[in-house]
Amino acid sequence: MAQEGEEESDDDLKALGLMPEAITDLQLRKKPLQCEVWEENWETVQMFMRLQTQWIVGASGAVGLNYPSLEWLCKLYAVTDPVALFEGIRIMEATALLCFQEQRSK
Repeated sequence: MAQEGEEESDDDLKALGLMPEAITDLQLRKKPLQCEVWEENWETVQMFMRLQTQWIVGASGAVGLNYPSLEWLCKLYAVTDPVALFEGIRIMEATALLCFQEQRSK
């Protein structure tokens, strides 16, 4: 039985282009996926996570991040090197978009 908010979350994942099988897989995971992040990438990963609600979505799923939100967050968090951060965010964004595309083609 779905808990409150779970159905809405599933709709959000579908809007990003995730297939139902991928959504089910995410729901069945008992513990969160863990990975190591090198210290020099930590600020970029944190900012990418802050942007997780800022995907621009088209008819076929996510197409990219809302960059004005990134600019605002850089000011809010007093980022010292926004150019380097932006380049890192673009790499993570491109990788995420490839993952979304792979999920849609399954």
